[in-house]
Amino acid sequence: MVPTTAAERLIVGDSVQLWVCRNEDLSDAQAVDLERRWLDERERATARRFVFDHDRGQYLVAHALVRRVLALHTGVAENQLGFWRSHRGRPFLEPPVGGWPFEDEGIDFNLSHTRGVNVIGVTSHRRVGVDVERLDREDVMTIDAVSEAFSPEEQQWLAGLPEGARRRGVLRLWTLKEAYAKARGLGLALPFDSFAFALDGERLRSFRPPRDDLGGRWQFVELEPMASTLLAAAVEVVGPDIPEVHLRTGFPWSPEAPLVLDMPVRADLESYPRGLR
Repeated sequence: MVPTTAAERLIVGDSVQLWVCRNEDLSDAQAVDLERRWLDERERATARRFVFDHDRGQYLVAHALVRRVLALHTGVAENQLGFWRSHRGRPFLEPPVGGWPFEDEGIDFNLSHTRGVNVIGVTSHRRVGVDVERLDREDVMTIDAVSEAFSPEEQQWLAGLPEGARRRGVLRLWTLKEAYAKARGLGLALPFDSFAFALDGERLRSFRPPRDDLGGRWQFVELEPMASTLLAAAVEVVGPDIPEVHLRTGFPWSPEAPLVLDMPVRADLESYPRGLR
């Protein structure tokens, strides 16, 4: 079920919504069913190319989450949403035939996922980028190799950390840098040593932008939505006010679900909420 009136719609306004959904928030059967109902042929073809079941499952959950959240924001049915990509591969919403059910709010979104965890950031009239990483990932590059991509001042800060704190420090910087680069639509094409974050304990003290963004205004958010999981968001600041950032967890089965933080995490395939069949 998608919103049919402006009152039912999940209003974005000047806020930023961060949705965190674990793979286990959908059963395998539900993920496959939503693939059939919601995903387009390009997405289904991508899913078929995964060699390992856990990678395919993660992809299905992440893309079902994207379509569900954007349906709640736009009033367009999940399987009717269209996307286009920039020359660097960043996805954007494509206006539907006949226009948006509500006024065009210039919605921007960004997706990130790591082992077992998926995050989408959604806002309007501004850019948003998100990145999520697991502290206990075994397949990341070595800490030293990752930090070599950072600015000299960041490397100096990391060198002064106790050995046990360096991994967390590196991944904090990495998620912040990824979020900013994704918000700008550049990804890894933006050299990570061309801009810098200054961290002080668990605080983000300052941001030095790259030369091509000296006039930009950005808000950065760091969260740990679950154990051993770091989440960073970069939000463009438009106008005089700093946007509010709201964290939502679980898979949003209904328009009402986003109003609470602790949503149901499992539902039997036979008992979908009304409107999903």
